[in-house]
Amino acid sequence: MTVELTGQNLTLEELERVAFRGEQVSLSEKAHERVRSSRQVVENILSGDAVVYGINTGFGNFKNVVISPADLERLQLNLVRSHAAGVGEPFTEDVVRAILLLRINALASGFSGVNPETLDALLGMLNAGVHPVIPKKGSVGASGDLAPLAHVALVLIGEGEARYRGERLSGEDALERAGLSPTALRPKDGLALINGTQVISALLANAVNMASRLVRSADVIGALTLDALLGTDVAFDPRIHEARPHPGQIASASNLRRLLEGSELRESHEACERVQDSYSLRCMPQVHGAARDALGYVRGVVETEINSATDNPMIFVDGGDVLSGGNFHGQPVALAADFLTIALAELGAIGERRVERLVNPDLSGLPAFLVEEGGLNSGFMIPQVTAAALASENKTYSHPASVDSIPTSANQEDHVSMGVTAARKTNEVARNLAQILAIELLSCAQALEFRRPLRSSPALEAVHARLRESVPRYEQDRAHYPDIAAATQLVVSGTVIDVVEHTLGDQGALL
Repeated sequence: MTVELTGQNLTLEELERVAFRGEQVSLSEKAHERVRSSRQVVENILSGDAVVYGINTGFGNFKNVVISPADLERLQLNLVRSHAAGVGEPFTEDVVRAILLLRINALASGFSGVNPETLDALLGMLNAGVHPVIPKKGSVGASGDLAPLAHVALVLIGEGEARYRGERLSGEDALERAGLSPTALRPKDGLALINGTQVISALLANAVNMASRLVRSADVIGALTLDALLGTDVAFDPRIHEARPHPGQIASASNLRRLLEGSELRESHEACERVQDSYSLRCMPQVHGAARDALGYVRGVVETEINSATDNPMIFVDGGDVLSGGNFHGQPVALAADFLTIALAELGAIGERRVERLVNPDLSGLPAFLVEEGGLNSGFMIPQVTAAALASENKTYSHPASVDSIPTSANQEDHVSMGVTAARKTNEVARNLAQILAIELLSCAQALEFRRPLRSSPALEAVHARLRESVPRYEQDRAHYPDIAAATQLVVSGTVIDVVEHTLGDQGALL
């Protein structure tokens, strides 16, 4: 399949296909027309006497320095080289592919005045699998993600470093191996390549796609924990949630009811003396649902941002105007990233509390740490500690980056978003949450087996059976880390959700 870009309607699902599955990308004819028309405005300026920022002036605090026509191409080269100042470990290739895709899509909107051949070269680099080595650190998230995007442009001109077919090479060698040639930058090209929020947006888009699976997996795993702990589904009665009609809360409650339907365990204790469960069980719709609603807001922000023009100055074909503004400022995405970080951290916090209830015999009524011969065996003692460590680390990451600002460029850029920092933290928290949910899945599956011969619902038993295909029952002490890794993969890949939805069949997909 090929994803066709228009600059206006890229979806998160398409982004995931390109970033993770390596699908090819093309530009629509309308996008080509817009890019050509936008470039003509730049060419008209170059043929006249007008002084226009970014086309024939310096950048940032050098905005008032007029550059002679003979030096305009050198200006673009100098811009790319001088701005490639990132540091730290490089982004993974899926993030790099998302960054390339989003920059191409932004340029395709026709507001940047980029040379069409330069855009085609960037598209060719993505499709050929030439992935620039982009350091994670160096962007303050305003005036665009300048440093990381400059590392992209550096490879385009045959410099810098790139990965090609698993090998780290010079940019020149990577292009040559892929059958591509370095690109000669024309006036405005360098600025068009590096001025935008595509690093923030790529990181946050990937986090949103993962979070969409994690929030549904949390309902599944939480339901299995509740059943293993002989909890009640009374708290999920639709009348309760209709009285406080937050959409996410209603969706999670509906999921939990369907997941528990047909459970022998649930029916076995309907007449017990326990009136209420703990908050980590009873309040799953409220906590999981709040995270869902936060995710819905963030998804909307990201969907808008990945189809926006974030360059400066912007070219408007009608009237031939070139206007300086601030669409490169990452504040909308930075705030959204911090919001999602907090929401996912809370999902991890409540999940870790459910793990504690499973391993604590005073709370569960099950063997201590879910293992026979306790004392000789430590069982699930330390996986709970790991979950606690991850949950607490997430609290640290939840301090918002978007409230920070530090002036740059001689105080010309005197307020910045710190959006890349915010979105990097979101991805760390999402990965931590996936591992917390994996530990809970391992723990509640182990607990379920102490309730035999009673069985949970068909949907939850199917999840248990799928886990046991990858991870055997914990009979005596062994290293936990391979089990956690296998369970994490089931969560991150969406396999837990797929198993449930296949079992539910006509009852429909999880909300």
